[in-house]
Amino acid sequence: MTKKTLLLTGGSGMVGCNILEHPTASAWHILAPGSKELDLTDAGSVDAYVAEHKPDLVIHAAGQVGGIQANMAHPVAFLERNMAIGRNIIMAAHKAGVKNFLNLASTCMYPRAAENPLREDMILMGELEPTNEGYALAKIMATRLCQYIRREDASANYKTIIPCNLFGRHDKFDPKHSHLLPAIIHKVHMAKEKGEKTVEIWGDGTARREFMYAGDLADAVMKAAGDIEALPELMNCGLGHDHEINTYYQSVADVIGWDGEFTHDLSRPVGMKQKLCATDRQTEWGWSASTSLVDGIRATYDFYLNEATK
Repeated sequence: MTKKTLLLTGGSGMVGCNILEHPTASAWHILAPGSKELDLTDAGSVDAYVAEHKPDLVIHAAGQVGGIQANMAHPVAFLERNMAIGRNIIMAAHKAGVKNFLNLASTCMYPRAAENPLREDMILMGELEPTNEGYALAKIMATRLCQYIRREDASANYKTIIPCNLFGRHDKFDPKHSHLLPAIIHKVHMAKEKGEKTVEIWGDGTARREFMYAGDLADAVMKAAGDIEALPELMNCGLGHDHEINTYYQSVADVIGWDGEFTHDLSRPVGMKQKLCATDRQTEWGWSASTSLVDGIRATYDFYLNEATK
């Protein structure tokens, strides 16, 4: 049998790399063009590429991503680039007659004051978190665009998965660009290497976050790729439980073997107090994450030692 063609955007990013490493990826003919081959901010180039290759499925995992520092420093880029990328790939697929499209969004789309756990019907029901509002607006636009296409064309499987916070192999560990967990891994590793006895935590460390191993998201994505009709139109993808930021720091310290103490800088921003996904739709769909926090941190730290520090 001829393999079906899957177009993956963001193939060099953390999520994209984990998708490409998934055991079932070999069942597909995967196109994962880098930015030099396909500039996703250029609508004409994206239209031409999708029309030429006519993929059976598009998985949109590309985007400019980062933590609080990066989002606060570059709001224009996080809004403008991500909005352009999302619009271009979704509309290129729609115009080319591609019927199956899986859009990857973000829990930052939820209102900052929304009651936890965050349910899919809460989107646009309140003010967004200011520290990542630009990124959130771009993700909301792409999600709604997929929903509007389905509204106009019932045969179009344009669906969105909303992952919780992620970490894992192929993550970014530079503190200027990284999310919480890879930043913690880098900070604690450097403290151990330098013989430092303290590591600073922003805020009091009681804010809660839900972090899922990226390999688990890849597993959910590839399950959806195999039968996208069965996937809900809009579905959170997460653990259904969370931890304090202090717990993540201690778990990383335990894995790395650093036995110093943590201090807290109460003047620093911490973002939303909690951001926990409701997983009812995911459970009904028949999937759950399988990697424990410690196992995920261990695998990520191994990658950091072998790849990121070279």
